[in-house]
Amino acid sequence: MKTESKNKAESFYIAIILYKSSSDKHDYQPLYQESFILIKATSLEEAKAKDLNHVKNESVSYTNENGETLTWSLQQVVDVNSVLDDDFDSSEDIVDLYARHFRNYDAYQLFEPLLSKEQF
Repeated sequence: MKTESKNKAESFYIAIILYKSSSDKHDYQPLYQESFILIKATSLEEAKAKDLNHVKNESVSYTNENGETLTWSLQQVVDVNSVLDDDFDSSEDIVDLYARHFRNYDAYQLFEPLLSKEQF
């Protein structure tokens, strides 16, 4: 009787996670951080479970140089999906990982500080 391997091949998945900062300062304007993490898993379901386990431990609070308490906490897991190109052993210099689509470029410019040259 032939025994099948229970080990499935692992693939790479990418998770997009949104964090929000808050502060005890009364006029604080929240800052958001969009993080992209690479997850190795045997299925999309396993990748989602690994992502949830990861974000459980990501909230952090600290006191800045002005004595204000800043807290970063999970706002939302935006997406977990397969990477576009899972061939990381290739001789290519560039590997496509993720693509997202949107319709309103003006709105994108408003929320993306690197496009507007905004200083943090």
